[in-house]
Amino acid sequence: MARPVESSTSLQRTYRYLRISIAATVVAIFVSVAVAAASVGWLTSVSDYFYTPARNVFVGSLIAVSLALFALSGRGLERALLDAAALFAPLIAVVPTTLAPGTIPGVGLPCQYRCFPPEFEPDAENGVITYVIVGGVAVLVALALVALQQSSFRSVAFSLGLAVAVLAAVGLTWLFARDAFLQQGHFVATVAFFALFAAVAVLNAFPRGDAAPPPQAIRAWYIAIAALLALVLVVYVALGVLGIVTRSGVPVVLLVEAAALCLFCAFWVVQCIEKWNEGDPGIR
Repeated sequence: MARPVESSTSLQRTYRYLRISIAATVVAIFVSVAVAAASVGWLTSVSDYFYTPARNVFVGSLIAVSLALFALSGRGLERALLDAAALFAPLIAVVPTTLAPGTIPGVGLPCQYRCFPPEFEPDAENGVITYVIVGGVAVLVALALVALQQSSFRSVAFSLGLAVAVLAAVGLTWLFARDAFLQQGHFVATVAFFALFAAVAVLNAFPRGDAAPPPQAIRAWYIAIAALLALVLVVYVALGVLGIVTRSGVPVVLLVEAAALCLFCAFWVVQCIEKWNEGDPGIR
């Protein structure tokens, strides 16, 4: 007689769908870039496609990732890392990358190498101001929940402190060093986001406290993802410092960013496999 299939709980399905959705955002970004490339060609980076019809999917996917990360943050150090990553994802979306002259037809640039298109500054201003205000409201809501004893201050102290620091840094830099912010903001947020995920992968490979260690095969995947992400970030930062976006006609930054996105997607696929039947990652 066939064994009846156990039905999943609502909480299990919620976590499953969130992890699957995060992985799916990478697929959405790649599809939108490929569709845009059919008309504008292959640009020097994935981020350049912000200035193409792929913009809506690119921005929407990153905002969705941020919300899902907050929902999945769990507890302890992993919560702190995922909350931090959730802070940087919207910045990647609302602060566009710099461009080289001639990259996008019709987008004028007052520079010879790479700079921020002045015509997009109002868009960035709207996004940054919204980010700071909404982030500030989120901090106040979190403090209200602590005051109502719906959560402990100890469990959210690091996330709240980091949120205040990031929001203050973004707001002050926008007010007093706007040119530097527009020139480097996207790059810094991108590096921080993927560096945090390299740390999250290491933490999942070697969990702390009384958390059960993952199976050996899963651990090997986490270690590989963390190591490759670290390597990709080193290359990405080196290319940024040296000002290299193409090499012998090959868009190396585009390939590096695509590799980082693939590793990010792979992390969530592994998470889905490991934690498919886990109802609440905070219950151990």
